[in-house]
Amino acid sequence: MLVGVLAITGLRLLWLVFQPADLYPDEAQYWFWAQHPALGYYSKPPIVAWLIALTTGLLGESEFAIRLSAPLLHAGAAIFVYAIGARLYDSRVGLWSALAYASLPGASVSAFIISTDAPLLLFWAAALYAFIRAREAGGWGWWLAVGIACGLGLLAKYAMAYWMLSALGFVLVFRAERRHFPRLLSAIGVALLLYSPNLWWNWGNGFVSYLHVKDNAGIDEPLLHPEAVVEFFGSQFAVFGPLFFAGLICLAASPLTLAEPRARLLASFTLPILAMMVAVSFLSRANANWAAPAFVSATVLVVAWALGRGWRKLVIFSIALHLAAVAVLFTGRDTLAAFGIALPAKYDALSRLRGWRELGSIVGAALAQHPGLTLFADDRETLAALIYYVRPHPFDAVKWKLKSGLAKDQWELTNGLPRHRGGNFLLVSEHELIPEMSPSFAAIDRLRSIVIPLGPGDYRTYTLYVARDFRGYSWDRP
Repeated sequence: MLVGVLAITGLRLLWLVFQPADLYPDEAQYWFWAQHPALGYYSKPPIVAWLIALTTGLLGESEFAIRLSAPLLHAGAAIFVYAIGARLYDSRVGLWSALAYASLPGASVSAFIISTDAPLLLFWAAALYAFIRAREAGGWGWWLAVGIACGLGLLAKYAMAYWMLSALGFVLVFRAERRHFPRLLSAIGVALLLYSPNLWWNWGNGFVSYLHVKDNAGIDEPLLHPEAVVEFFGSQFAVFGPLFFAGLICLAASPLTLAEPRARLLASFTLPILAMMVAVSFLSRANANWAAPAFVSATVLVVAWALGRGWRKLVIFSIALHLAAVAVLFTGRDTLAAFGIALPAKYDALSRLRGWRELGSIVGAALAQHPGLTLFADDRETLAALIYYVRPHPFDAVKWKLKSGLAKDQWELTNGLPRHRGGNFLLVSEHELIPEMSPSFAAIDRLRSIVIPLGPGDYRTYTLYVARDFRGYSWDRP
């Protein structure tokens, strides 16, 4: 098992070393956060920034260093998946479960970029293994481990709360498990204590992270989106793998199979989360990765079920299919390019990771030609990528705020444009909001257009302006 997980992880690390893709803007944003250590940030708790601060502090600020922890965290999660399978069933189930998890398309994508999902899944798997051990005789120490894993999970991503809700549901619904309720509450208390610094940070910043979670779910938008349910449900075949997700559907439709105690436990940390995300997608929207934690327990559940029916070859085929699909996804464009075939950008899985370095080079040159100007953008993603790819890094960069009210990103929260009254800026405009911006400046002069090709059939366009003498937003002026 360990050899297989290490081999997959080693290949991922090699890809990170040699791949040509730029940082995704969210990755650049997390790197920016890492330059300002804190107990919380606008949209996420702090662990992703702390991890980047650690790896870049050791290895510099390359894309590889920024992403380094992602594949390592997924390797750790795979080891816990092995431990879960081996503890509940046997080492054979543990081995194939670990390899299956390591190969999942969703895990592979998450291992190639740095995001909050990688640490979340590690702590989720650790908490589940500790929970299994804690329910055994003499498991008092493992309840402390449950609390620590849950607390760290909350510091990674607020979705760790789903784990605690699943555990509470499990011990309350099943009579034989209710004896664990007081100890589970104690573990949750430990988790909340460990998480409390981020709560304190939110308290001092208007609970912006929690409000962002609500906004991100789109609950305030028009309700009922049946097409979004179909889209989300279909996306899970890609995240979990087509055969594994089909197997999970078969299991969900087999109450007798799930009545077995081990399957019941694993299903309790799988099906409620999937059902919740399906409901969220129907009411507003749900991203494909929002159900990813469910697949930690689902992997063991499906693999144990398949092996119990003598379908080991099907498990092996699924693992091979996942690895082959991911290899094509991440190397197909460059492989075809080596043979002189240009893949249309719409078929390039990495198209959203391309062009940022080129844009940063152009904007950096413009800043050098106009000394004294502060970098200014009308889009959060553009600004995040530019701060990383412009050298020297313009850490004082600012972003246009679309309307009055609460901050909508880290820049509005900590370095809002009103702090720069009277300042002059190099504006990188993607959305062409000049008529809206003009009353706030003495003058906005156009410099040039920028076209960033992303591949055949696609490109991004920007316009550079010099914006002089910021007078304040119209809603802030008397």
